[in-house]
Amino acid sequence: MAVATLPTPALGPRIRALREAGALSLRDLAERSGVSAPMLSQVERGETSPTLQVATRIAAGLDLRLSQLLRLDEDGAVSIVRAGERRGAASGGHAYEILTPALPGQRAEVTEHTLASGARTGDAPMHEPGSRETVIVLDGAVAFVCDSDHHDLRTGDSVTFDADLPHHFENPGKEDAVLLGVLSAGLRRS
Repeated sequence: MAVATLPTPALGPRIRALREAGALSLRDLAERSGVSAPMLSQVERGETSPTLQVATRIAAGLDLRLSQLLRLDEDGAVSIVRAGERRGAASGGHAYEILTPALPGQRAEVTEHTLASGARTGDAPMHEPGSRETVIVLDGAVAFVCDSDHHDLRTGDSVTFDADLPHHFENPGKEDAVLLGVLSAGLRRS
């Protein structure tokens, strides 16, 4: 019986990039996936193509579905979100739009927030454990409160913080404030 292999030349570098982004050594991924470190090394270098079974185990070791590892859920290497197609919401003087596409397995999100005078974002930690966020003040002035510490930020300032802690932004000014946020999800560990 023939064993199907996945002839995907970009798969090896993708596995290596995902492994390194997760701060995993070859040995770590071998333990998590049940695929030997020498086999993983050969796949990453493109010396061999994994079988479907091996690729499935590697994907599981990276906390992905096989379709995510193989990028079967994606339409291509480039995704464009048109201004009129952004996802978002507004409530109580806080409006936001998600600038990144909704792709499976995506571990980062970029958002634009507009805070009206006197408005604030929510307090509840809305992000998974281990998440980090960087926010840049594009226009205006805001107060940033994280875990009860207060910081004043102005146009051009940025702040990076643990996004799984209670935090919010307030606009004490008379004009709208505009913020750009970059959220990176926490590292998933089994």
